Order: sequence, then structure tokens, then C-alpha cells
Amino acid sequence: MCPLPQQPSHTTKPPRAVFPDEVLSGGSLQSDFAQESIFAFPPNRDTLGGTSYFIVRNEGNILIDCPALEKTNQDFLAAHGGVRWLFITHRGAIGKTAEFQQAFGCEVLIQEQEAYLLPSLTVTTFKQEFTLDISIQVIWTPGHSPGSSCLYYSKLGGILFSGRHLLPNQHGQLVPLRTAKTFHWPRQIQSIRLLLERFTPETLQYICPGANTGFLRGKRLIDRAYQHLASLDLPALLPIQPLL
Repeated sequence: MCPLPQQPSHTTKPPRAVFPDEVLSGGSLQSDFAQESIFAFPPNRDTLGGTSYFIVRNEGNILIDCPALEKTNQDFLAAHGGVRWLFITHRGAIGKTAEFQQAFGCEVLIQEQEAYLLPSLTVTTFKQEFTLDISIQVIWTPGHSPGSSCLYYSKLGGILFSGRHLLPNQHGQLVPLRTAKTFHWPRQIQSIRLLLERFTPETLQYICPGANTGFLRGKRLIDRAYQHLASLDLPALLPIQPLL
């Protein structure tokens, strides 16, 4: 593992535990969660304020989207055992993927329609789904971008890392957001329908969004995730015009 080049630091804030109380005290979470922790990085300017996540597991650590290329982040990843997989949820989250792969020797996982954006890297691609192991599946959810995808972690009642497919709005409500750069809005709505068919309230407890996390007002996730999805009026969302 070679060190990443030093970059000017925009923030010295370290990653924070997504379940801080439970990680520190044990709480009511599963007994093995102390060894399988989840952390959120501060928003990254390179990815237009995107939030990256880090899952620390005995089976190999997973970095979801690129955090800022800063020494604080590099040291944190190294101290927790490095990165086995770097999963990119959409093209806007690529950031400094090449530098992270060089430093940590990680495998990069990205949906096949966006792999061309990493022409000099060795990457693993998938079409609709990709299973890392019994606890981790990656799901293609096109709409925000052609290869927009989510990562599902089955621990703790089910956690979906949604990238920019699903985000909190200014009121902290979970929604799909149509912007001027949205690739295909009807497909994005259809991707939500497929998630509702795939999961249940028992298998999807939390969503960790890939941006707009400031709207969560100190929280790092959205709980009762399936109920939030089920409450969306999908037909009413279709005619919404892009945000400029």
C-alpha cells in the first residue's frame, strides 16, 4: 500500500460513525456489530458535496463512493484495515477513484454503462445485480444516471446506500430529486417501484443517502426506510419538472 499524494485539506473532520450510540455502547444492535461498523465521510467537493460511506467488516472493508483525497481520510482507511472494494454508485461519485485504487489496491465495482469513465483502471462491472457475499448485494437503479446503483447491506434489518438515487429534501424527507442532469426521470421512478417490490419493512430499515446529508440535521441515515418509500406518490412525481 503506497501513500496517496498530499492534498490541501478543506476539512480536518474525521469520518463519523453512522450508528454512534450503538457503536459506543453496544445498544440493542447485533453482538457482532462492534467488528462491522459503518462510517460516513464529510461531503466531498470533488463529487459536488457527495457523502461517502465505509463499511468495516471481517470479510473485507467496502468504501462506497470516493471521499475527499485528504490525509485524514487516508489515515482513517489505513487504520481500519484498508479497502477491499470501492463501489461507485454513479458517475458523479467517481472523484479520485484512480488514486484510491493505487494506494489501497482495492477492486473497483461500477455498473457497466459507466465503466468507460475509468478507462485506465481495472474494474469489475455488472449489469443488473452483483453479489459480493451473503450480506452485500449491488442493485442497478437507473435514472439519476445510466448506471446509477445502490448497495444493500442485510445487517441490522437492512441498509440501502442509495447514492443520488434517493436523497433527503430540504425538509429531511426521502425523495427522488429531478435535476437538469437527471438522465431519465421515468426510469428513476420505475427503479423505486422495483425497490418496493424487492424489499419489505422487515428487510429495509435504513437508507444512507449519498448527498444532501445536511438536511438530516445531525443524523446520518433515514430510518423506517421502507415506509418512507411506500409513502411516495410515484404517479404524482412523474410530471415534476427538473430543479435548476
